This record gives sequence, structure tokens and C-alpha cells, in this order.
Amino acid sequence: MAWIRYLLYFFLITAIMALLARLEIAYPGSLRLQVFTEATDSFGTSEYSPVEMIQPLILIISGLVMARVAISYVSQRPVAFVFGGVALTFTILELDYFLDRYLIRNLWLVLVGICIALVIAYAYRQRKRINIALGRLWPSPALALMFAGAVMIFGFVRIVGSESLWQAILGEQYQPIVAIAVEEFVELVGYMLWLVGAIEYRYQVRSIIERSPMPAAVKRRQTQRQAGNR
Repeated sequence: MAWIRYLLYFFLITAIMALLARLEIAYPGSLRLQVFTEATDSFGTSEYSPVEMIQPLILIISGLVMARVAISYVSQRPVAFVFGGVALTFTILELDYFLDRYLIRNLWLVLVGICIALVIAYAYRQRKRINIALGRLWPSPALALMFAGAVMIFGFVRIVGSESLWQAILGEQYQPIVAIAVEEFVELVGYMLWLVGAIEYRYQVRSIIERSPMPAAVKRRQTQRQAGNR
């Protein structure tokens, strides 16, 4: 039942956030939100933080959910492909630091550009099928959750995680780690909402397909197969 799933989402997200908070409270610095990798590094990086490492994992799971939808439900394949492409793009963006440091500098820019180009080209070519697929879904709690996650990631986190905002609030007591922590935690919640939306999208698609009347041609094929097996 849907309400049970939503309760599970609530408890899972709350448990993850509480665990991360308790970890930092019990062992200050354990979240590694500001790691200085070089002597000349004055700002530090949060890329080695468990908070940052959970984010690409969430995106990978979201992408796998969309891949499952694309394989199992042909009518929703265009929408699932676009969402999966977006998840892949953001996974690469979240791994940009490691791609720069351990592989090739600015490789992530090339990969992101390729992903965006493919998604846009595919969406343009399949725009009619995407409109039809979205029309069958809307209004959609799943897409609303994904939209809410996108708002937090693209908009809200850029405002509340702004360094200038926290400098104005804290004045001389400002430390860069404050803005980093707020930005990463809000971003994590946004990705979690995106994942919940992706999971609910799969449930909604399956429900729509099961309720839809079976085409006559499919019924005939199934009847013929059953008759042949007797």
C-alpha cells in the first residue's frame, strides 16, 4: 500500500539524516566536510565526506530504477530515458573532483556535455511520445516529488548554501564550513526526494499499465500461445 511506502520513506530519510548528525556530534570532524588536501588549499573540499559520497549512490539507484522502467514499460521508455540521462549527468557532476584528481582534468566537462547533448537530442526526437507518456501520468505524485527535489537542488540549495548569506548572518564569526555543511545537507535531501519520486514513478507506471485495457492484438497472441500449449 502507498501509505506504508511513504512511511518507510519518512523513517529512512530521517534515520539517515539523524545518523549523519549524531556521527558528527559524537565524533567532531568525522563527516569530513572540510578537508585540506594541499598546503596551499585555504578553502578545503567536502568531496571526501560521507554526505557527498551518498549523493552519487542515490543518483545511481535512481538511474537503475529508470532503466528498469525503460526495459519493462515501453510506453514510458522516452520519459524514463530522459530522467535516467539526467541522473547520469548529475552522477558525473558529483564525481567531478575525483575525475579531475585521479583521471583527466576536465574530463567530467566532456562527459557531461555528451550526456546533455544525447538527452536533448533524444527528447527532441521523441517529444510526441514524451508528451503522450506524461499525459498518461499527470497529475503525478511521483513527478511532483522529483520536481520538489529538483527545486531544492537547482534553486533552494544555491540560496541557503550561499557563502555571502552566511557571512552576512554570522559576521566575524563566519567559517566556510558553515555554508558547506548547509549546502551539502540540503542537497542530500533534494537527491533523496528525487529517489523517492523515481521509485514512486515506477509504481505509478506499473499501476497504469495494469489498469489499461489490453490491446486486441496482444490478447489474440496470448490466446494463440495458450491454445498451442494445450
